[in-house]
Amino acid sequence: MSLFNWVSLGFFLYLLSPILSLNGSSDIPSRFLNYAKKEELFDWMVGVRRKIHENPELGFEEFETSKLVRAELDKIGVKYKHPLSVTGVVGFIGSGKPPFVALRADMDALTMQEMVEWEYKSKVPGKMHACGHDSHVAMLLGAAKILQDHREELKGTVVLIFQPAEEGGGGAKKMIDEGALENVNAIFGLHVANKLPIGEVASRHGPLLAGSGFFEAIISGKGGHAAIPQHSIDPILAASNVIVSLQHLVSREADPLDSQVVTVAKFQGGGAFNVIPDAVTIGGTFRAFLKESFMQLKQRIEEVVTGQAAVQRCKAVINFLEIEKPFFPPTINDKYLHDYFRIVASDMLGIDKVKDMQPLMGSEDFAFYQEMIPGYFFFIGMQNETHKQLQSPHSPYFEINEDVLPYGAALHASLAARYLLEFQPEVTLPEENDHDEL
Repeated sequence: MSLFNWVSLGFFLYLLSPILSLNGSSDIPSRFLNYAKKEELFDWMVGVRRKIHENPELGFEEFETSKLVRAELDKIGVKYKHPLSVTGVVGFIGSGKPPFVALRADMDALTMQEMVEWEYKSKVPGKMHACGHDSHVAMLLGAAKILQDHREELKGTVVLIFQPAEEGGGGAKKMIDEGALENVNAIFGLHVANKLPIGEVASRHGPLLAGSGFFEAIISGKGGHAAIPQHSIDPILAASNVIVSLQHLVSREADPLDSQVVTVAKFQGGGAFNVIPDAVTIGGTFRAFLKESFMQLKQRIEEVVTGQAAVQRCKAVINFLEIEKPFFPPTINDKYLHDYFRIVASDMLGIDKVKDMQPLMGSEDFAFYQEMIPGYFFFIGMQNETHKQLQSPHSPYFEINEDVLPYGAALHASLAARYLLEFQPEVTLPEENDHDEL
């Protein structure tokens, strides 16, 4: 048979493969969920999550968390690479050959004092897992356990990405720079949702979360006694005018149909009731879905800060903190993976439990992966209607309903296993890039 005919046949079979494989793989989600709900596996995930919760670590400082992840992977026989991006871990399950699909969990905590009184409260003053990353790690380890126990069903390779520094540090970008996505064809990630009921998931195709950046400005004047302001140059007045003017960037300059946000959340200046300070520091965040809008906001923030400070005879220096807190691109879900996700999630939970949602102005560094390969990010519910309403992420009262752990683990595992079955390559690929360490 000619090469053309072989390729044509391969392409024809590729088009048919989702139809052919659905019949053989549609039971994977329900099987994996039942497996994840087994008492032994559930208790193990709960234990892992609580250990991480008690010992929160900030971005690029997740040394004990990374050590725990590697120890658990060793116990279940999963090979991995370490370190990537200081504390990152990348595991591999399967054949070591294409296709490759990745699952990602973030590991870092927040600088926040936990106010929830319970047995496994944070033992580290001023640090807390207030965004659910402890549960994300536990769920991905749970998925690793499921996949490893069913590795004979995997028709390719699952890549497990345990990532540091999602909270502003851009850990995803550094993981990419160090090769975490080598050979990977697609990637999935999740986040717990406090208002979504347990057993439900939500997402959308296209823009899901906004791109984001941070800024900090020092506005300098001339300090003096509050009773004789004419001898001073008041940076507090200048900073106040700057903040008011920044609000006009969205209300007066942005297209109302193009969602944007500018928020000043930091204002530091002065320490006495009757002393005008020499300088004031303000800081905040700006967000948009379109790159052009994002860069326009950045330019105008700089112009407004320096211009309004000058009106009040002050000087301003602005820093966009791009090294410490890299700009996050918008999180944009692949349309084809959205359709695929809905099928898998529906097979596990029922179509009525798979919700479409509106975009949010929050941000996620998972977007860096999506700039490189097709990716899909979704939210998984953990609210039990019979219990109290859970607090939002980044609250000192944030809690995890641990009943979510089997759902997250099973969804991770199902998305990966089904992907490998349904997205087989058309032709045999060269083997020199395979992960032969498997």
